[in-house]
This record gives sequence, C-alpha cells and structure tokens, in this order.
Amino acid sequence: MVQSFIATLFDPSIPFLRNALLAGVLAAILFGVLGTIVTVKRIAGLAGAISHAVLGGIGLALYLSATGLVPHFSPLMGALLFAVLSAVVIGLVSLTMKQREDTIINAIWAIGMSLGVLFMAKTPGYRDPASYLFGNILFITSQDLVLLALLDGLVIFLVWRYYPQLVATAFDEEFARVRGIPVQAIFLIILSITAIAVVLLQTFVGVVMVIAMLTLPAGTASYFSKSLAGMMVGSVLYALVFSVMGLFLGWVFDLPGGAMVVVLAGVGYIMAGLIKHFRK
Repeated sequence: MVQSFIATLFDPSIPFLRNALLAGVLAAILFGVLGTIVTVKRIAGLAGAISHAVLGGIGLALYLSATGLVPHFSPLMGALLFAVLSAVVIGLVSLTMKQREDTIINAIWAIGMSLGVLFMAKTPGYRDPASYLFGNILFITSQDLVLLALLDGLVIFLVWRYYPQLVATAFDEEFARVRGIPVQAIFLIILSITAIAVVLLQTFVGVVMVIAMLTLPAGTASYFSKSLAGMMVGSVLYALVFSVMGLFLGWVFDLPGGAMVVVLAGVGYIMAGLIKHFRK
C-alpha cells in the first residue's frame, strides 16, 4: 500500500493527491505556529467565530457575482472582507468590553454563518453551505499552494522578528505593558493574521478541519513543551504527522482525507493527555 501511495504521488497524471500532500505540509506550519498562539492566548473561540463568520462573506460574494450586481466578486475576497471585519470587531470588543465578550463573539459567529446560508439560498445555482464547512483537501490547486507558501513565509518572519514581544504578551500582559510593548496592537495583528489564515485554509479544507487543526496539534504539543518556541515546533510536527497519515489512510480506505486528518488529530490529543496523566 505504501509503495502504491508513493507511486500515485509521483504520477504526473494524478496531481490532486500530490497537491493535497503539499498543502498538508504547508498548512501544518500555519496550524502549528498560529495554533500555538491561539491556544496560549486562549482565543480559540475567537478563531472559531471568525471561521464561521466568513461564510457570510462567501455567501455575499456568490450572490453578488451570480446575479451580476458585482461581477467577478470571488468567494475568497468576500471571505477575506468578512474575516478582517470580524477580527477587528471581536478584537476591539475583547479589549474594551470584557464582560460582554462571549455574547459578541457568539453573535458574530451566528450572524455571519446565517447570512452566508441566506445569501447562498438566494444565489442562482444554489450552493450547498456544507461544502464550505467541510471542504475537500483533494481539490487544492497549484495557485492555492503558492498562496499558502506566501502566508507561511509571512507568519514565520513575523514570529522570528517579534518573538520576545510575542512571548511577553502571551504569558504576562501586565509585564509587557510595563516594558512598553504595544499589547493591544499585537493582539489585533495576531487576530487579523489568524483571520486571513483561517480564510485561506477554510477555502481549501473547510471550517471543521481549520478549527480542529488550530487547536488539537497545539494542545497535544502543550503536554510536552516547556517554551513557546518548543510548543510551536512540536505543534507543527504533530500537524504534519496527522496531515500525512490522514491523507494516506484516507487514500487506502477510500475515505475523506480531511475527516481522517481531524480524527487522527483528536486521537493524538487524547492519547497525549492520557500519557501525561499516567506519567505524574
């Protein structure tokens, strides 16, 4: 089976499996690095809200483009628009209205997703919202891979350049403020970059896989890591293993690759928790 899988990867007439594997490798970097930051700062709920809210932008773009009101308005542009707006609103509310944070997050989550369903329902040639919730990693194109690689490079550069500030704001915001670090600006930048990454990844692999892979590999790495950098590296490696193994097993058993990746990530997280518990 392994030899057949490898032969299929290098078969020039079957590019979809090779593109899916490359996408899994490139996405593992984003999942690992951003997932670590999201997990440490306990803002996984914000990422979940943004990932669902962008359905509103996707639905709006599909409707405007299909009806001719705004020709060539791509779903990706609509999703980016809604993602950045959602990130800014959630970020400002989170910074200024702590007691109302959950309500606003859930409201944006529900309203964005509902708008997407309504717009899609009125779009000529109705689109099934489920395709955007679950996605299909096997449909990734070479252009998508270039976008993922560019975002990988941007995220790695920002983490390398501002790592001390990132550590300070992640673990002790009061200390960071005393040292003159712009905590609020860094928080909004993290949210905005996470929102853009969520849009790209969601378009390729769906909402469910994005939320799972932003949290489960980082959660698994957190059991065995003692530093933010160690957790990022561990999270990237776990995301990489889950992605490659998920694609392989999905191909062997003729099952959806994305769903298999999420199941493996969930099993890995539970097993890591059990190992950590029995080591005490």
